[in-house]
Parts: sequence; structure tokens; C-alpha cells
Amino acid sequence: MKIHVRSGLYTLIPIFSLLLLLLLFPPGCKNYNQVDLYPPCDTVNISYSSNILPIISANCLPCHTSINQFGGVILDNPDSARIPARNGLLLKAVTHDPSVVPMPKGGSKLSDCDISKIRSWINHGEPVKQVKLFR
Repeated sequence: MKIHVRSGLYTLIPIFSLLLLLLLFPPGCKNYNQVDLYPPCDTVNISYSSNILPIISANCLPCHTSINQFGGVILDNPDSARIPARNGLLLKAVTHDPSVVPMPKGGSKLSDCDISKIRSWINHGEPVKQVKLFR
């Protein structure tokens, strides 16, 4: 029994056919919508510890801690972070306002969602815990 092995052009036809099919009918995300691919940015009930500190830790803390204090700005605790938040410096820096040095310095601008979370935290502040005055 003799086995016939095809060579040359015949071996390339299945490969070219597959490539042609992929070009004509590319696989894609047709069953996904924009919400699945890009979940909405939640800016409700923003707190420093849950929402703002992770952003600051990833982008600001190498330079703006109680130890480093570059530019006199401290962001590693909520009380210190409120100072540049209240005077507008924090939001101007992260939105790359031309009147201040853009932050993070030497890095890319924060995502729109992160900026929205910071803006919401500044505008609404952290929820004040109720303190019982009478027992």
C-alpha cells in the first residue's frame, strides 16, 4: 500500500481558506454591549477609605505622604487630603488644569472615572456619622 503525501500548493489551500474566512467573518464581541465592556462609573456613596485611597495609593502616595510631603501636599489620610481637596488644588492637578502642575507628575492623566470619583468625594464629602449626644 502506497501513501500519497500532498505537497506544495495543496497543503497551503486549507490555511489560506481559514485566513480568508477569518477576514470575511471576523470573530468579535457581537453579543456584548457597551455596559458589559465598559461598566458604568459608580460615584454614589464615595468614601475616602473605600474609593479615594485606592486611587491615591496607585497614583499619588510615592510623593505625597506624611513622610515625603512633596509640595506640602499630604494625601495618605483623609484629614490631610481634605486640604487640597477643599482649596481646589487636588481636582485641578488631576484634571491637568493649566494653572497648576499636572498630577501624577510624569504620569498619564487619571481615568475619567477616577476623576469623577474624586470630584464626587470633594463635592459631597464623606458621610458624617451620627453621634448620639444623649444616652
